[in-house]
Amino acid sequence: MARLHLVRHARTADTGVRLTGRLPGVGLDAVGREQAETAAALLAGTPLGTVYTSPLLRCRETARIIAAPHRLDPIPYRSLIEVDYGAWSGRSLASLRRTRAWRAMEASPSRMRFPGGEALSAVQARAVAACEELAAAHHGAQIALVTHGDVIRTVIAYYLGSPLDLYERIAVDPASIATIDLGTPHPRVVTVNRGPG
Repeated sequence: MARLHLVRHARTADTGVRLTGRLPGVGLDAVGREQAETAAALLAGTPLGTVYTSPLLRCRETARIIAAPHRLDPIPYRSLIEVDYGAWSGRSLASLRRTRAWRAMEASPSRMRFPGGEALSAVQARAVAACEELAAAHHGAQIALVTHGDVIRTVIAYYLGSPLDLYERIAVDPASIATIDLGTPHPRVVTVNRGPG
């Protein structure tokens, strides 16, 4: 069995305001750095063997803070990257919420492909595959995966056996921790949304 701690990156100036997606150069703000320190303190007593991170700046910054008490260097892992929101990247959430496409996405996320971007079903497939691969590579260990809210929601939905259409019901606040045990006969979701929130 491996225990995976999925950590959402801490707050940025755009969190809850703009859909930054994979835009480069989006780092933590002052509150985000404090949130990451709180999450690091929660995991400080956990014997983490490795910390993996989405390659995006906000995750790398969060991962460095999480890894510091363990004297680890975070390892970028491409499959943990944010959803490719395509043409929606960089747009304000307020403007997106007024569109018909947003309403369609909220009604049936499993059928959604972001314009010029990724389908949520594909996000779930790659994120779950990453969890399975890393769990197999770290059997008997505990590892942290620093990634993004929608990525974590799709993973939790999968391991709970919940339809992807209900994934937005899962709370994943900035710098929160979700813990999953893999490698037993049945995956076990241990905690969800633990942390600074």
